[in-house]
Amino acid sequence: MSWEKSIEELRRRERLAEEMGGEEPVARQRSRGKLTVRERVAFLADPGSFHEIGKIAGVASYDAADELESFRPSNSVMGRATLDGRPAVILADDFTVRGGAADASIWQKMVQAIKMAAEYHMPLVQMIDGTGGGGSVKMLEKDPRTYIPETPGWNEITHGLTRVPFVSLALGPCAGMGAGRVAASHYSVMVKELSQVFVAGPPVSRALGEDVTKEELGGWEIQARNGTVDEVVGSEADAFIAARRFLSYLPTSVDSLPERGPCADHADRREEKLLSIVPTDGKTPYKPRTIIEACVDRGSWFEIGSQWGRGIVTGLARVDGYPVAVLAGDPFFLDGAWTADVCDKVTRHMDLASLFHLPVIHFVDCPGFAVGVRHETAGVTRRGVRAMAAVYQAEVPVCSVVIRKAYGLAGSAMMNQSRTKWRYCWPSGDWGSLPMAGGIEAAFRKELSESEDPEALIAALNAKFKAIASPFRTAESFYAEEIIDPRDTRPLLCDFIHHAQRALKAGDTRHGWRP
Repeated sequence: MSWEKSIEELRRRERLAEEMGGEEPVARQRSRGKLTVRERVAFLADPGSFHEIGKIAGVASYDAADELESFRPSNSVMGRATLDGRPAVILADDFTVRGGAADASIWQKMVQAIKMAAEYHMPLVQMIDGTGGGGSVKMLEKDPRTYIPETPGWNEITHGLTRVPFVSLALGPCAGMGAGRVAASHYSVMVKELSQVFVAGPPVSRALGEDVTKEELGGWEIQARNGTVDEVVGSEADAFIAARRFLSYLPTSVDSLPERGPCADHADRREEKLLSIVPTDGKTPYKPRTIIEACVDRGSWFEIGSQWGRGIVTGLARVDGYPVAVLAGDPFFLDGAWTADVCDKVTRHMDLASLFHLPVIHFVDCPGFAVGVRHETAGVTRRGVRAMAAVYQAEVPVCSVVIRKAYGLAGSAMMNQSRTKWRYCWPSGDWGSLPMAGGIEAAFRKELSESEDPEALIAALNAKFKAIASPFRTAESFYAEEIIDPRDTRPLLCDFIHHAQRALKAGDTRHGWRP
């Protein structure tokens, strides 16, 4: 009258699931320098915290006596765990089972994982390794018919993206639905030489006349530099660390506010180097990351998207323990002009901040939108307006620190200027509808051509307009609210972040998430 025999059968099936694709496929996986799916889960999750769901789901065959003859587990492992003590859902592909192909998966496991994450306020971490979609032409021999494509679970993905943090770790070749899942996330990571991301693999490209390797088609040098993924790391272990760190800045869902962490840094810390970091000539570039690191809590700076849209630096940090989103113009790249990809990067980061209620700190140095045929061809106008919309639609407090340039339409998009302007300007500020450089000669072309001493005249004009462009004259009219000693930046940001807490509201945002 006991169920012991059934429990023994359950344990047997669990052991079969733990064999994954079998001895040979597992050996091949490891020979490529890759961890198995179960090793990955063990490394990512807090020790002993992973509770697997659907472990014995798969494909079984039975003998004439209806006894289990063989079993192939699903190539998807899912369950709940804790990461640094906080709850999360983990969904991981098993490449050892038919290379992660869709026809070996059980799509309901992915849907269950996303639903659980969204409904129970848990971030979702996906470890993607395989196609995850499309199946195989060979399978048509077993089921000799085609079908009109559908993407089961995509509605859950788009809904989940508006509710909880999605992190995608590309840990092998990711094609089709696998590539889509990588891109449909708030933070994505590739591993150098180990992972590739593409719509379809090299065989399809060869059919179109492109003879390329996986790396040439979708390696990190392509996908990290075009913004398809946010980060590239050197090992799987580094990918797990990046996932944990990213999530540490965010709430578990949009229904919560980001948590304040411990802070050993002083709110009143003043950095002497900030007084001279911006060259006085107004032209020589400086390193914006040095400014960021001097102003946020020590050791808290976490950059996102370092390989693309390089005219602007984006990332997360803490200020007096509170998580913030950071943007900073980088004059080393086209003087910080907003190119099409910079605009996309601004849009993505502002949406992330708004969705998860992160106050924004914007270190402004922007000479405007990038000008020229190349940039117009890339769609800078349309994408620039989209970036401006993301800035103006953000529902979180924004503090702008104007470091140097702020010109034109893009220069105006440092914050939603119809709201309270929480803004500090350094004495190095240089702003206006257009740069003075070049504009003076164009405006006074006639006078210069008629002058007996054009060099003296241009020198006098430059001196005159330099005086007019003084930040102090702007402040006289209250067009610049406060000009500050750069060394006071951190104390003022710490003050801002405490005020910002009163303005933050948990819950859905009106504008959602633009993948």
